[in-house]
Amino acid sequence: VETKMHCVKLLGQRLMARDFDRQVAELQVRIAVMNGYTPLGIPVTEPVE
Repeated sequence: VETKMHCVKLLGQRLMARDFDRQVAELQVRIAVMNGYTPLGIPVTEPVE
């Protein structure tokens, strides 16, 4: 959870959009970016022959 909160802080703590629909879209983009961080941290394992 702490790692995800750090990611949220890196993306900014305030919304830039003023319109509610655009704020929703901005949050959806932030969530998509945060979900993209997860595969970057997972190691790729390969069998050693």
